[in-house]
Amino acid sequence: MKISCFLSAQFESSASAVDGVDAVVTQAAAAEAAGFHAVYLGHHYLAQSAFIQPIPLAGYLAAATDRVRIGTGVLLAPLLNPIALAEELASLDVLSKGRLTVGIGAGYRKRETTAFGVEWPDRLKRLADYVPILRSLWNGETLDISGSWGEVHGASLNLRTVQPGGPPLWIGAFAEAAIKRAARLDTPWLIGPKGNDQELARLLTIYRDALTEHGFSRDREYPMSREAFLGDTHDSAVAGIRPHLARQYAGYKSWQDAQGIDLDTYLEEDCLVGTAEEIVAKLRRWESDLGITEISLRLQFVGASQHEAMDQIARFGAVIELLNAPNVGEVV
Repeated sequence: MKISCFLSAQFESSASAVDGVDAVVTQAAAAEAAGFHAVYLGHHYLAQSAFIQPIPLAGYLAAATDRVRIGTGVLLAPLLNPIALAEELASLDVLSKGRLTVGIGAGYRKRETTAFGVEWPDRLKRLADYVPILRSLWNGETLDISGSWGEVHGASLNLRTVQPGGPPLWIGAFAEAAIKRAARLDTPWLIGPKGNDQELARLLTIYRDALTEHGFSRDREYPMSREAFLGDTHDSAVAGIRPHLARQYAGYKSWQDAQGIDLDTYLEEDCLVGTAEEIVAKLRRWESDLGITEISLRLQFVGASQHEAMDQIARFGAVIELLNAPNVGEVV
């Protein structure tokens, strides 16, 4: 299983964004040195925090790293023009020398779609339309295309991506219809941070059955996002992350699923929180029972210290070593 890190590039409005970006770059370099597979960035507009936009930041991180992959988890693609997306993401693939992964999603805040003049139902159509447009342009095809975003005849890209066919495209989804849409588009489903093992097994069955229905292979990446915290004891890990999650999820006023979360149950069942032994056991269970191939971990929250983030990266780096060690049994 690949272990990746979600970088929280949003800061208190009273804090220095310049210092915040420097801290994110330091975290990315530390994650690369610790053996993390990738670093991922989120995307919002009109946020209540000082939110660094992911496309320019990804280019900045590409220059500051050498090996680690760089991705979005997720980019709010329907708010943007598909031609601009194809060009900018191709540019990022070149800047990163082929290390880009693009997770996209429809979004859940009406304030954002309204600001960009996108009708709420249209965001879903755009998401479905954009996947084949992006793939075709990255494959060197010439297209006549139109939509609520605009119209263009003879569209093609002279800029070639480093990765053949362009960077991998994933779709983040929570609802069953959205999960089936990801399967219909032959894209890996980027599983969000909510869902216990039983619920994930049910939804993965829906996704895999939909892949089969549309004639696509089930053999693919199965990425998942999780909130995470590693402590010396289980109780210390829970105590370390609980205040951050309480604040974080209280701020998700537009994400309906977040409103009914029982935080203590969520911490124990959905999140990756505990000792190294507990975390390794849970990761192995997700891999063997659910077929998860990559976990993206949020290790820092708005208002949390850089020291805590760096400590968590180092701790999970040790977990990566344990997971990658041959013939490892119990953690010692």
